[in-house]
Amino acid sequence: MNESVRDSAWKLLDASVVRLDGGPVGTVAARDTIVQEVNYDQVFTRDFAVSAYAYLLAGKPEIVASFLLQMVRLQQTERQFDCFQPGEGLMPASFKVVAGEKGEQVVADFGEQAIARVPPVDSGLWWLMILHAYVNSTDDAALARRDEVQRAIRGVLDLCLTARFDMFPTMLVPDGSFMIDRRMGVYGYPIDVQALFYSALTAAEALLADVEENAHYIDAVRKRRGHLAYHIRTYYWLDLDQVNRIYRYGVEEYGERAVNKFNIYPETIPHWLMDWLPETGGYFAGNLGPGRMDYRYFAQGNLLAVASGLASDAQSVAFMQLLRARRDDLVGDVPLKLAYPALDGSDWVALTGMDPKNRAWSYHNGGNWPVLLWLLAAACARTGDADLIESALESAESRLVRDEWAEYYDGRSGRLVGRQARRHQTWTIAGYLVARQLAQDPACLGRLGFGGEATVSACTG
Repeated sequence: MNESVRDSAWKLLDASVVRLDGGPVGTVAARDTIVQEVNYDQVFTRDFAVSAYAYLLAGKPEIVASFLLQMVRLQQTERQFDCFQPGEGLMPASFKVVAGEKGEQVVADFGEQAIARVPPVDSGLWWLMILHAYVNSTDDAALARRDEVQRAIRGVLDLCLTARFDMFPTMLVPDGSFMIDRRMGVYGYPIDVQALFYSALTAAEALLADVEENAHYIDAVRKRRGHLAYHIRTYYWLDLDQVNRIYRYGVEEYGERAVNKFNIYPETIPHWLMDWLPETGGYFAGNLGPGRMDYRYFAQGNLLAVASGLASDAQSVAFMQLLRARRDDLVGDVPLKLAYPALDGSDWVALTGMDPKNRAWSYHNGGNWPVLLWLLAAACARTGDADLIESALESAESRLVRDEWAEYYDGRSGRLVGRQARRHQTWTIAGYLVARQLAQDPACLGRLGFGGEATVSACTG
């Protein structure tokens, strides 16, 4: 481990802390002194999750507890019929501490200020995962058992499990409602959100107090989690055997005996996939819905599926084999590729609306995001692939320091700092710190709320 890089990263992470009434309550998204802030000066739920993991592994839980309770206070608790008001149970995408006439105030953004005005689907899911990690790391179950926290858990579950028009175990979401917060053709049932959903259900099952008021929720969470795991493992998984089955699918089937349950047309199998998929590797498709399979690879969903146990043991092994076989495509010079392959030509026009920020091999559309190092480390900790994360960290370390902890990288191999990337991006810094800790001591994975062999007591962090 490069101690000087780690020490520098910790100084930058501590400098990103936001305070409310003198106490730490979160970290800003970035501290770039050159590029306009826009909303990078806010505390984002999904971004802070990575900071929270870094602080918990370092034995500094105070900021995490403060963040968790602040989110409870910001969560919407009233049922709404007004389309311009956040729905009951929704947690904000971000918040900002501002100075007012009556002192410091917290101003939350539920999507009404966001680009394209899309509310966050993932904020409540990340909050549950952070709370789970906090309890696992500190043994402070009392915080999770507080009445207001239990109500907040139920509020998130009501939002996720109750109101729906579909009859799948997966969660239906619009474009732009999670980490990929711009139009990218990921509407429907993207793997990234389903893996988050599974992890959040795992967290909720562990966090809900065993009282009568929670009995229905506990039962619903257990059932949904099992149905979701079966659905993802069975229908999203792509390896050569599965692609061969899809290639020979019949279509327009009806009734319970239908094999092609989603009416996927074999002609939709892209030409690039047939030669790219290795003999022994596999991954979860980017999206699946009626008449639609998105064959693109998305890193966050696949890595989280492995780390959380959503992927079966065999699927986890096959996925790590894919990363090794297609390292140049999926890892690149500065790890890791967010999505593969990039949309280009008419696909880019149709699915991104000609978004110049998401041009081919940039930003969400095939750009490289070093924050994903922590998820790669988590997956490697789960599967025992220590050499893979070590080599990824070695290739990233010097570049991250030289490029001032850039937000993302462009190009097929991720060699260019993103055209609109912020410097001193907080989750890039925190992602490196978490990855380094997990690489050094894989048993720490249990402290972050992920199952498997890792345990709290085994971790030396």
